[in-house]
Amino acid sequence: MRTRLSLVLALSVALCGSYVYAQFGAKPSVLSTIKVRDDLFVIYNDLVPGNTTVLVTNQGLILVDNKFEIDFDNLMAEIKKISPQPIRYVINTHYHGDHSGGNAKMQVQNAQVVASERARRKMVDANQPGPPNVTLENNVRLYLGGKRVEVHHFGRAHTDGDVVAYFPDQRVVAMGDMFTVGAGLPALVDYPGGGSMREWPRSIDGALTLDFDTAIPGHGKPVAKEDLRKYRDSVAALGRRVIEMQSKKASRAEIDKELRSRFGFEDFHIQLSLDGLLAELR
Repeated sequence: MRTRLSLVLALSVALCGSYVYAQFGAKPSVLSTIKVRDDLFVIYNDLVPGNTTVLVTNQGLILVDNKFEIDFDNLMAEIKKISPQPIRYVINTHYHGDHSGGNAKMQVQNAQVVASERARRKMVDANQPGPPNVTLENNVRLYLGGKRVEVHHFGRAHTDGDVVAYFPDQRVVAMGDMFTVGAGLPALVDYPGGGSMREWPRSIDGALTLDFDTAIPGHGKPVAKEDLRKYRDSVAALGRRVIEMQSKKASRAEIDKELRSRFGFEDFHIQLSLDGLLAELR
């Protein structure tokens, strides 16, 4: 059973990797920095890889996600523009390589990597470098330099190990790929990674109980809390629509067309998640 799971996860990672390299080439991304608060920044690039959030304290930095391994040097250069402090913690919002690819190199610099236990298991099963040193089942709090970050697992969504990082003093939440903003970034369920379209809206509901003003998506620029509410409703609408179409005996091709025209799916999203959606939402 474990061997089969490893093969499935390796295939999922391979699919993601093939798409990314076909679209962007095996080159580091061009990065820029968005200031969210005086002590909180997002290192951003268009589309892929995912965002990196940086909290500055007088005892070091806390990061949320760290892009692909190939982006490491550029990412570190951008971080040094923000602060000379060392990286103390890295929170992986989930196991995908565009959010966790810098783990091993940051661990060499004595950073502790934090993720859900489910995400860590998937990294280990897929032989990804730099599996987390610290894991959580439901939540954990990190304290550094008088500042606090809460890490919450609210349930299955994009994967079964998604976590969100909550910065209560800054009134900001970093959502990972539970929330994406922009064209070409629909709600993508990684079924080999344990994701669920049925449970995704409830997981966002959990995040919405937190007291914040700004949401940092896994991909895309920071937005207001109301935008996360709208995204939650669009995810729920997607699930309802697939259920409705299947109840009316719509064909796979008809559902494929609906996902593309109404919800922004492209070839990669169809390839990775359509069969899983049809099976889960019967």
